[in-house]
Amino acid sequence: MIKIYDTLTRRLRQFIPITDKVVNMYVCGPTVYNYIHIGNARSVVAFDTIRRYFEYSGYTVNYISNFTDVDDKIIKGAAQAGMGTKEFSDKFIAAFMADVQKLGVKPATNHPRVIDYMDEIIVFVQILIDKGFAYEASGDVYFRVAKSEQYARLANKTLSELEVGASGRVDKLSTVKEHPFDFALWKTAKSGEVSWSSPWGDGRPGWHIECSVMATELLGDTIDIHGGGADLEFPHHTNEIAQSEAKTGKSFANYWMHNAMLNIDNEKMSKSLGNFVTAHEMLETIDGQVLRFFLATQHYRRPLNYTEKAIEDAEINLKYLKNTFTQPFTQKVDEIGLESFLVAFSQAMNDDFNTANGITVVFDLAKWINSGNYNHRIKQAFSKMLEVFGIVFEEEVLDSEIEQLIEKRQAARAKKDFVTADEIREILEAKGIKLLDTKEGVRWIRD
Repeated sequence: MIKIYDTLTRRLRQFIPITDKVVNMYVCGPTVYNYIHIGNARSVVAFDTIRRYFEYSGYTVNYISNFTDVDDKIIKGAAQAGMGTKEFSDKFIAAFMADVQKLGVKPATNHPRVIDYMDEIIVFVQILIDKGFAYEASGDVYFRVAKSEQYARLANKTLSELEVGASGRVDKLSTVKEHPFDFALWKTAKSGEVSWSSPWGDGRPGWHIECSVMATELLGDTIDIHGGGADLEFPHHTNEIAQSEAKTGKSFANYWMHNAMLNIDNEKMSKSLGNFVTAHEMLETIDGQVLRFFLATQHYRRPLNYTEKAIEDAEINLKYLKNTFTQPFTQKVDEIGLESFLVAFSQAMNDDFNTANGITVVFDLAKWINSGNYNHRIKQAFSKMLEVFGIVFEEEVLDSEIEQLIEKRQAARAKKDFVTADEIREILEAKGIKLLDTKEGVRWIRD
């Protein structure tokens, strides 16, 4: 029984899908004006791990993650690069797909782009106008937050509390807006900007409306899970709820999930602090599987701190798991013992996808394997657990020269020719092969 911490209700809730053994899941994707930073990568990896555990547990997951390819930053970046906005977005979508592939992230069931849903966005906005939830003002269209019941409940606030907290800082377009927190559904195009025709004039959609349209078009009026970074709770996800439920009269998402942020050496990542780094840059010097291991093995709701030491530890731990995985099978195996690890792993992960506890079980299993319990069934179970964290090891075959050296060493040991045996061990160590003499016979690991 999987339990999820639901941000909306602020409590742990049993997951009950709309359709048995099917998960309809929407996770906000990147605005493609640059390479994603490492904090974005943390979110991508966290929700990929959650998706993988659902699949491990026997669910079919319809996983939607969008690309926002209509945005002020894209328009500005494209102009500076002397490119069209679509060409500019295409460049960074391709970079995103390449980077997350290195991180072992599975492609979404669908990666919708805003530009492909413009007709649906216009229809959505018109319905909100017709129902009195939105209004046109000088070619822009705004959503009436005052008419939305329990607006900002996702942020655990009331509209009045938001007004007090934002005193002096809210948008003061009082000549246009009915309320300072009303947000744009459609924006009038400025001269030279990319635009689309609409009943309110040429323009483009506001940010929030895009995800509501793509989510409901692809997954239905009510979805199982909506996720993203904690920074999206307000205003983005708050506004998605308001406009979606105003249109459909139904609950937009049954569970809301948000991952915590990533810090760099205990400081919030910021360009002003000089510690802003993209995943693209990191992947030039750090193996993608090592970076994935670091990102995936901390609980998604706990802040994650990036340090060089943390990456070094991840590399060492990943190497240990790989050496365990590539071990030859042992002659005697306590298969009954495997069941306790399978149960412990599910218990850990069923508790709001607690990857920190889940990976602890994986290491306990690895220790048990290295004590002499390894056969095909155990290797398969071990492999499936590792896959939840996006870790896939290729089968490693020793070349004939190394196999012959190991056989010669064993023959020398049998003859008690320990000088020759030690010489061969040193030759193998120079080749990166470390031998372990166990009660089950000789075993090897990559050193």
